[in-house]
Amino acid sequence: MNDKLVQKEEALKARLQNIQEMEAAILKGEKAIKEKEKAKKQVLLRLSPSLWNELAAWAEDDFRSINGQIEYLLADCVKKRKNKEK
Repeated sequence: MNDKLVQKEEALKARLQNIQEMEAAILKGEKAIKEKEKAKKQVLLRLSPSLWNELAAWAEDDFRSINGQIEYLLADCVKKRKNKEK
């Protein structure tokens, strides 16, 4: 009976070690993502009120922020341009 308890304890310790290693990996990944996000460049962009309203409505439809929508649209245009050049 005592041997079974020891085996269970060892198994639990091994599982705990695995969980701690996974948690450390997740935290490391989150840190890398935060550092990458900080690397984004900022741009001052002036838009007409009508264009702003159109982008705001479009962003809301796509469940994005206005900034996210603008970034998505620019990335899509760059991607399409690269595909045309090939």
